[in-house]
Amino acid sequence: MNPSTTGARVLLDELARLGVREVVLCPGSRSAPLAYAAHDLELAGRLRLHVRVDERSAAFLALGLAKTSRRPAAVITTSGTAVANLHPAVLEAHHGAVPLLLLTADRPPELRGVGANQATSQYGVYGEHVRLALELETPADPARQAAGWRTAAARAVAAATGALAGQGSAGPVHLDLPYRDPLAPTAIAAPATGRGHNDRPPGRGHLDPVVGREGDHPWVAVTGPAPVTAGHAVPLEHDPDTIVVLGELPTADHRAAALAWASHHGAPVVAEPGPGTSDLVLPHGDLVLTATDWVAAHLPSRLLVVGRPTLGRSVPALTRTPGVRVEVVTTGEPGADGWADATHAAAAVHPFAALSLEGPGWEESDLARTWREAGERLAAAVPTDAAGPVVARALHDALPPDAALFLGSSSVARDLAHGVAHPRVDVEVLTSRGLAGIDGCVSTAVGIALSRPGPTVALLGDLTFLHDANGLLIGPAEPRPDLTIVVLDDDGGSIFGTLEYGAPELSGPMTRLFTTPTGSDIGLLCAAHGVPSTTAHSPDDLAGLLHHGSPGIRVIRVPVPGHARRAAGQRVRAAVAAALA
Repeated sequence: MNPSTTGARVLLDELARLGVREVVLCPGSRSAPLAYAAHDLELAGRLRLHVRVDERSAAFLALGLAKTSRRPAAVITTSGTAVANLHPAVLEAHHGAVPLLLLTADRPPELRGVGANQATSQYGVYGEHVRLALELETPADPARQAAGWRTAAARAVAAATGALAGQGSAGPVHLDLPYRDPLAPTAIAAPATGRGHNDRPPGRGHLDPVVGREGDHPWVAVTGPAPVTAGHAVPLEHDPDTIVVLGELPTADHRAAALAWASHHGAPVVAEPGPGTSDLVLPHGDLVLTATDWVAAHLPSRLLVVGRPTLGRSVPALTRTPGVRVEVVTTGEPGADGWADATHAAAAVHPFAALSLEGPGWEESDLARTWREAGERLAAAVPTDAAGPVVARALHDALPPDAALFLGSSSVARDLAHGVAHPRVDVEVLTSRGLAGIDGCVSTAVGIALSRPGPTVALLGDLTFLHDANGLLIGPAEPRPDLTIVVLDDDGGSIFGTLEYGAPELSGPMTRLFTTPTGSDIGLLCAAHGVPSTTAHSPDDLAGLLHHGSPGIRVIRVPVPGHARRAAGQRVRAAVAAALA
């Protein structure tokens, strides 16, 4: 084998030893050594390889594969613009604390800055949005370099998983990998199993450049991240008049710990859609906050914000209210995002370990009971005729047990929150709200479906679906998920109609500048990619289609009137105000 081929095999061999089981590959020439190495490891049954032609979709696929498994997935690209196409997923993984490995092939140093084709400055391209960035040494003498490559793999996995800093510090890691010609192996074979070069100091064992340690033992063992509430911290004091706001959190374990703390303290919870629920989660909690007169008459003494609130403006408005002490629980993410205080109102910030449970627990206070009862009143009073929430509720109710429901960004997450008063405990609700962008959602849903055994359904708006239509590009030899994508098709971004841009006096440029209807035929688009699709013309049609499972990917389009969203929102707010008057 030539040095480049050997270097790639050493690196991927070590990543496999460290537990990486999913690799997404984009075609390219400079990345050929990594492609052959990943192919050989798949033949050996040590990982699963996915090939995609679009780097942006590939990165979001890897993000979906890692999102709930919490095991880092790797994406491989060639050099040049391919590297930049990973950046949207890098940002989502950074803000969402998803373990992601970016393996970007590069030109060797002597070909940079001299006009060589597809050569740019790749190292550091993701800036502060990666947990670790390393440029590995260009392969030249594998017997000498192998230990360094293997150690780099261990550093990458530790940083991506947050092994040494906690799960909230998980995120993307960039390994920039320069390779010189020749880039192809002299022959394609299964990974070698012999032993050879003495590559460690005396007494530290022997190393073949490809094999490493005996069996499947890694070169450096990386201990998994501690439980989310592990560590030393002063537990949060009990305040009977506390309201908990549960925003976007990195993992289901974080959410479960926050809900357990709220139950232990008898504190009502205003929660964004996510995995897990509790009797103390207020039905339509964000709508309760819109009843400003009622809220002013029943103010909590403390508002405990756990995670990052991302839906609506009612939570930020409450944090600005005089007389309410705002305290933040950080998840430990590097940078400002772990300190969720967008209104600069926090009086105290606590580490996540402060949510540890002490004592026998507390009864629900009078204020807490009043808030919980207000949520139940809204559950009976909120209008049920708005198209988006009606579709979200029909989908939610028709899901099979143990299903995962992935929500695209924009309107559909709000539709579920407003359409379902009591989320099912046997359905795992997942979102990508690290940055809440609409890009990459199809590919993320594919990754989630491939990473779990049960049925997976994605609810996406039409623009979200179209923005990542390349996520449907799956070659005939690739692993295919069992995934149903439900597209709420209002021909554009109707969410803008609910904001100030949708005011009647601004209606002139509204459609062209914000709603941006495309007129795309989703059925024809799916047919072009060989994906079966159908249209559900009513909630009952949708429920019937969901009850009849289908292997592989399928798309169900549900047409709804986008122009009615603003008026429907106004009816809901009026009903909320009347119910809590």
